[in-house]
Amino acid sequence: MNPKSGLCEGCLRTLDEIAGWSRMDDAAKEAVWLRIEERKAAHPDEAECP
Repeated sequence: MNPKSGLCEGCLRTLDEIAGWSRMDDAAKEAVWLRIEERKAAHPDEAECP
């Protein structure tokens, strides 16, 4: 987790998003995917998957 942004450095999700993923319906998951794309644009240096 990046201490500045609070995002996972691999998937760019928050801890709440990671923890709740298995309980999310398709619409909620799609919303997370959209936020991830926004985060990639805002934090290009953090959008690296190992």
